[in-house]
Amino acid sequence: MFLARMERILELYNRPYDPKYPVVCFDERPCFLIGDVVEGLAMKSGQVAKEHYAYEKNGSCSVLAMIEPKTGKRFSQIRRHRRKIEFAKFMKRLAQLYPDAVKIIVVLDNLNTHNESAFYENFSAEEAAQLMDRFEFVYTPKTASWLNMIEIEFSALSRQCLNRRIPTIAELSNEVIAYFKERSDKEVKITWEFTRENAREKLNRRYTEVNSLNQKFKKTKITVNLIANYYVI
Repeated sequence: MFLARMERILELYNRPYDPKYPVVCFDERPCFLIGDVVEGLAMKSGQVAKEHYAYEKNGSCSVLAMIEPKTGKRFSQIRRHRRKIEFAKFMKRLAQLYPDAVKIIVVLDNLNTHNESAFYENFSAEEAAQLMDRFEFVYTPKTASWLNMIEIEFSALSRQCLNRRIPTIAELSNEVIAYFKERSDKEVKITWEFTRENAREKLNRRYTEVNSLNQKFKKTKITVNLIANYYVI
């Protein structure tokens, strides 16, 4: 199952861009709302701003986001919870962003809320069927979140936007939505360089365990870097 799902995703990423069948990557990221108890020291000439060690927890929320790597298109929402209803409403909005697409191919993980049952539990059967027909869900293998390019975007989000205390969901929502909109407007794309051929070489032991015929893909010298060479932001 791991190899089959991985090769399916790698094939998708290698396809030429087709607006009728856009490939998007989706996931959710939990965020904690952290506020200051004691006001920190403001920035001064030659000194950075400093936070007091004391803080207070104001609950949590979830960032739902998608990216279309080949165009740089992005969309995000901030919600208090990460239930099926949030997933269903996000996908409904996503379908509206691609009115001319025949099928929207979504790469996502195996969370139990990430499936078509969310449509039927939150919309009428007619609307749920219409939404289901708009999407093709392609699931990453378990323990292989690196295959989902939205994780690259979440990593950048953590470094550039969420690397400080944000006390309220309203403030976090403004920051995150502005961040994704700016990158979407700039069409910041992701170039994925890891292919099926790379996988068969680098992960040859996994392939050989399944079928000894796969030994032919093993190289005497491995030159593929499993993570660093797959993408450029």
